[in-house]
Amino acid sequence: MTKPIVHHNPYYELLRSERVAEFNQRKARGEVKEGVLRGGDFRGLDLRELDASGLDLRDAYFRGADLRGIDFRTTQLEGASFCQAHISGCFFPREITADELRLSFDLGIRVRYQNN
Repeated sequence: MTKPIVHHNPYYELLRSERVAEFNQRKARGEVKEGVLRGGDFRGLDLRELDASGLDLRDAYFRGADLRGIDFRTTQLEGASFCQAHISGCFFPREITADELRLSFDLGIRVRYQNN
């Protein structure tokens, strides 16, 4: 099992300090590079309003994080864990079934993509 990573880059640090608006601005300017958040430890953070489109959050750890209202439809989330995260109002990629999300929320399993 992949352990959550505490990255050492400015974009990850913005999210760890819950400065989501500043992260979104920098992302909009094209500063956020591919893979800088992959496997990150986001447990317990308030990430509401995050622009997650196109981000690589595979293997990320969101235990207890507030993710309400985030649109993850174009986000890479395979292997992410959502144990006890606040996920109301979120959109998820079609490859993640409702049952898979429920297992991740209840038991902390890492979500697997289902090929249709």
